[in-house]
Amino acid sequence: MRAVWLREFGGPEVLVEEATPDPAPGPGQVVIAVALVNTTFVETQVRAGRAPWPVRLPIIPGNGVGGIVTESADPALVGATVVTGTGGSGAYAERVAVNADELIAVPPDIPLDHAVALLADGRTATMLADAVGLRAGDRVLVEAAAGGVGTLLVQLARAAGAVVVAAVGGSHKVAAVTGADVVVDYRSDDWADQVRTAVGALDVVFDGVGGTIARTAFSLVAAGGRMISYGASCGERAGIQASDAADHGVALLGLPRPTTAEARACTLRAFGSLVPVIGQRFPLARASDAHAAIESRSTIGKTLLEV
Repeated sequence: MRAVWLREFGGPEVLVEEATPDPAPGPGQVVIAVALVNTTFVETQVRAGRAPWPVRLPIIPGNGVGGIVTESADPALVGATVVTGTGGSGAYAERVAVNADELIAVPPDIPLDHAVALLADGRTATMLADAVGLRAGDRVLVEAAAGGVGTLLVQLARAAGAVVVAAVGGSHKVAAVTGADVVVDYRSDDWADQVRTAVGALDVVFDGVGGTIARTAFSLVAAGGRMISYGASCGERAGIQASDAADHGVALLGLPRPTTAEARACTLRAFGSLVPVIGQRFPLARASDAHAAIESRSTIGKTLLEV
């Protein structure tokens, strides 16, 4: 089979497609012929050597796939269309061996590309929305609202009856956002003033950017509001002190750590209620181009690799 390997840390060019032996399923595992691979921002950090956990090379990157089961000890699984995580690596390949008990069958009315796009982002967005307890009338700021998770959070907040402010980086992303009541470009010096003028104080902030953007968003939250951080695409965490949040009467929340059953339930809920924005598709051999696009901040929604 063909697979993309990471043998040294560096820029996108270090991702190289190579001929690789087919995977052999272990006990309790199946083999999937991969059709689509989910890509995430954190995978670009892994490639660059900036992962938030230790990484030992070489590896085949990637942690989410969709495709057809081709080998299984259970004949009933062969031919099933599924999505699944790969345990942290191995996804950038034509075939993967994965645990059978972690497969999620794709409902017949859900396109496979939608299911792959929602595998991680749909689960994350659903958990975030549950954690903050969205209510009708909430004034909600979604950072990185043109991204994979952000586009879904806009949908969830809108469905809850919230007033949605989408914050994005760049004019092309302002034009790409749909479903929000207000869209602001956080590259503009006065973006916080634009939010205040449009909706006043905020009740909820979904922080996926971190750094200065997150700290500015925190300053907009009203007493009794909630702010939840789940990423740091700028390369820096929000860094908001618990004492400052307490002084302002703001609850600082983090992304919950779900059980396997809870994660599966959130993914299935996402299948039934969310429509992903798939802005870019790259062939497997061009995984390096996909990483370059993600790092350039030019992407809209989800980026998939086609196998």
